[in-house]
Amino acid sequence: MSPEDRNSELGKLIAKVPLFSSLDSNELEDLLSFVKRRRFRKFETILTEEDSNRYMYVVMSGKVKVIRSGADGRELLFAIHKRGDFFGEMALLDGKTSLATVVALEDTTVGLFGKDDFDRFSKSNRKVVEKIIELLCIRLRDAWLMLKVFGCTDAERRLRTVLQYLGERHGVMDARGVIITMKLTHKDFASYTNLARETVSRLMTSLRKQNEIELVGSHQILLTKAFRKADDFA
Repeated sequence: MSPEDRNSELGKLIAKVPLFSSLDSNELEDLLSFVKRRRFRKFETILTEEDSNRYMYVVMSGKVKVIRSGADGRELLFAIHKRGDFFGEMALLDGKTSLATVVALEDTTVGLFGKDDFDRFSKSNRKVVEKIIELLCIRLRDAWLMLKVFGCTDAERRLRTVLQYLGERHGVMDARGVIITMKLTHKDFASYTNLARETVSRLMTSLRKQNEIELVGSHQILLTKAFRKADDFA
């Protein structure tokens, strides 16, 4: 693929990113002038706490996870980002580092926006600033939900909360219910919920027997119409 084709591909992808979806062609061209492209192999660290205040990243291809180690050394999974998703936007605003680490779940290509360039661009584009505020509100709601997850002492309620969250954020409506389009293993759910993998497997089996969830394809989950949300679970 020629550099021109790669820039065209990057431009089309960035135009679909919610943060930049309201920009016109000239503004997008200006934005593309300072975007850097980097490739990472599966399991390679993309972003550490130490350098998290230098860039914002847009996932061009592949998939990444946002994690942090808990007090017991267990990996806590905060989010999974796929093609078109972005992360690091808060650091571009306040210049502070993040407490999380970002790791490639598969071979991944990202576009990087440096803080100085982004500061210059956002100061002349109020639409971007307004969109940042809107998206930060979404991230804040996500953070509150994760606090709710970790505040649950009941393992099943914790898992139901995560399933509900994933259905709302990454779900597609189906005649049978909602399909979580992300491919997640029991290990991923263990990281999301901070539960032992064996506990997750046992609870998933129970939910399948109760016809509340079904496995669809490879590692995709259907939340059936019988699925009970955490708040409805007694």
